[in-house]
Amino acid sequence: MKNWKQYLPDVLAVLLFAVISFAYFFPADIDGKVLFRHDSQAGVGLGHEAQEYRDRTDGDITRWTGSGFCGMPTYQISPAYKSLTTLTDIVDVYHLGLPENVWYLFVYLLGFYIMLRAFNFKTYLAALGSVVWAFSSYFLIIIAAGHIWKVMALAYLPPMIGGIVLAYRGKYLWGLFVTALFTAFEIFANHVQMTYYYLFIIFFMVVAYLVDAIRKKQMAHFLKATGVCALGALIGVSINLSNLYHTWEYSKESMRGKSELVKQRSANQTDSGLERDYITQWSYGVDETWTLLVPNTKGGASVPLAQSETAMQKADPQFMEVYQQLGQYWGDQPMTSGPVYVGAFVLMLFFLGALIVKGPIKWALVAATYLSVMLSWGHNFMGLTDFFIDYMPMYAKFRTVASILVIAEFTIPLLAMLALKELIEHPEVLQEKLTMRDKLPVTIFVSWLSVFARKKRDYILISFLMTAGIALAFALMPTAFFSDFVSQNEMRALSQIPQEYLNPLLANLRQMRIAVFTADCWRSFFIILIGSAFLMAFIYRKLNAKAMVGLICVLCLVDMWQIDKRYLNDGMFVEKSVRENPIQMTATDKQILQDKTECGNYRVLNFASNTFSENETSYFHKSLGGYHPAKLRRYQEMIERYIQPQMQKAMTAIVEAGGDMTKVNGDSIYPVISMLNAKYFVMPLNGGQTVPIMNPYAYGVAWFVDKVSFVDNANQEMDLMAKIDLRHEAVADKKFARQIGNATKQDGNSLVTITSYQPNELTYDVNSDKGGVVVFSEVYYPGWTATVDGQPVEMGRVNYILRAINVKPGKHKVVLTFKPATVTTTETIAYIGYSLLVVILLLLVYREYRRRKAGKTEE
Repeated sequence: MKNWKQYLPDVLAVLLFAVISFAYFFPADIDGKVLFRHDSQAGVGLGHEAQEYRDRTDGDITRWTGSGFCGMPTYQISPAYKSLTTLTDIVDVYHLGLPENVWYLFVYLLGFYIMLRAFNFKTYLAALGSVVWAFSSYFLIIIAAGHIWKVMALAYLPPMIGGIVLAYRGKYLWGLFVTALFTAFEIFANHVQMTYYYLFIIFFMVVAYLVDAIRKKQMAHFLKATGVCALGALIGVSINLSNLYHTWEYSKESMRGKSELVKQRSANQTDSGLERDYITQWSYGVDETWTLLVPNTKGGASVPLAQSETAMQKADPQFMEVYQQLGQYWGDQPMTSGPVYVGAFVLMLFFLGALIVKGPIKWALVAATYLSVMLSWGHNFMGLTDFFIDYMPMYAKFRTVASILVIAEFTIPLLAMLALKELIEHPEVLQEKLTMRDKLPVTIFVSWLSVFARKKRDYILISFLMTAGIALAFALMPTAFFSDFVSQNEMRALSQIPQEYLNPLLANLRQMRIAVFTADCWRSFFIILIGSAFLMAFIYRKLNAKAMVGLICVLCLVDMWQIDKRYLNDGMFVEKSVRENPIQMTATDKQILQDKTECGNYRVLNFASNTFSENETSYFHKSLGGYHPAKLRRYQEMIERYIQPQMQKAMTAIVEAGGDMTKVNGDSIYPVISMLNAKYFVMPLNGGQTVPIMNPYAYGVAWFVDKVSFVDNANQEMDLMAKIDLRHEAVADKKFARQIGNATKQDGNSLVTITSYQPNELTYDVNSDKGGVVVFSEVYYPGWTATVDGQPVEMGRVNYILRAINVKPGKHKVVLTFKPATVTTTETIAYIGYSLLVVILLLLVYREYRRRKAGKTEE
């Protein structure tokens, strides 16, 4: 029978992870300070109405918000389903109730540890692997940026893979439970892109297990393990089905879905999903890949150059004003919060693993690493990128291709740890002589230097030369390997400076950046040198395995901690009150909010900001603008075709009229903006102040039209909008002809007023002598229903994005409601998934009880 002391190393490892996590965020974690995350705060405005509704209704959930883009589903803003309440509680237990920020780092550490233990790593080696994985720079950078869903998704992926490993090791029931549990966690994290990328790792690993099974003639075991993994994944999916289904449903209507507009085919188009240049806008530079070894290969983050002490030591004082404007980063990405750095010595161990570790899993990890790096290059390696965009399912739905380096950030530490495991468990491996047959694969796929190796011991020197040797060469001859230290964008910006001033400025700037780069090259060189000394001390029996691993752990922790502190540090923390009130109400906001007409369901168009890159306006008002990477595609197309051009015309006209709206012909200048009931414009003033201007041309919440023209396709619908009087006419796709019916010319006695507003239910009084088609200034989306006097009626879509119904003459009460019936169905399936997970857990408990009763224990 197992003694509790046998669990002690694992318990101590978990406690160590908690201590490390607390230490990294000390003293902010005990001072009660929090991170002010720009990306998180940007989402506050868009989700404010939904949260306010939930607070006001004691927990009711709205699936729609009117706060941004004239309305959109909340599926990807604030997804919430009652079936996930239990899962939320389980996740909180897994986090040990640790404070914010602390638990982010803790679950990184714990997740990778669980996976390495599934690989049968000893506790101390698994702890080292957890540290080197968790402190990879990108993982801390996204905490600072506020990408918390991404943090959670990355943290739950390793233990999910751990469940798969358990299954293929023959521990079927444990593999089933762990896979199901962490698949549920992973999907709950709600970051499809990260999950999608890790499916590449899983695919390569499963192929490796298949190859191994074929070699050992164990196909029955392989099929059984694969079935276990599939069942575990199915259970995890079912628990999250509400979120998954509605995200999938929404994706078809979002920018990730295919447009109905037929455009002239261009190289930039994809069959579905985003445009190529949008997908690849954030592409890692080919030479930027060296950040895996030398973090400041391209200068670090896009922060002022003047903040770099190393750079400023070389700065010419006469150019200080320019250096305040330039950034530290000089790569080709539009901007970056920091580089992807996996640890210099960790990278050396990765190459060592690629040389000495045997078996298909090694090649799976090497292949996944190479694929990740090449795909991260995006538009810098467009042949491969185009292939994946055109032929790999779902690949075209994700932007920021540089983030696929999360694959390399997983495979590099894992293979590095497999290398140490091999050396510790089989130190004699280094004495093995090599034949050309042994060397050929690694010579082709890892390093041509391998051809000179005689014994596997020589691979240590080769790995050293491939990492420390390169860092040393970079430090000694930086200009021999990197052509310039000024980006093309910077050169364009600086080209306005007179030549006699520009040349010395560029010379000094290059000198500064070379100093920044070479300082990190020397740093990486010495990190690898020290780590290699520990490794050789173990090989020559001057250190035992635990001492070597302990020293390497300290070295890697110090190395990566220092780099991470560049991008997530104490200076980024603020008092909690600052974040709790991130968006302050302005005098303009207060003035607009005094208008209580239309139940507050009028809209605001902010000309004083980057309208479609901010959500501050949405915090207080129902905005025409906003920011979300997956907004409704039809609305985005309306922005491009009509809203932005009409905004430019409106701005010019209002300025020329001195703000006197009686001198602005809004009906001809910006009819689409008025159609969307933009009752107030926020206009900029000098000194950063703003002023609200009422738009007298706004159409209101709803109106009758005299005529509806039915057309054959989306292009005709979009084009005709520019040719008709939208206040009196509408255009619709002919597929909605039955729902919309015939319009009737009005006589001036028709009126629609809103009597009640909730984000998911709007109530109107409709009064007309003739009846006909009512157009609502509300965005059409499948799932909205309508009733007239309590009786359901069909709803159609007009003017490309708006809702419309047909009503009979007289007075009527119209209610528009968004409470999708699919939620009930998916919630039922989710509870079935919970039941299956509980059954598996009970089986594990029962089996353990039987084994203990029989005096046996699990291996």
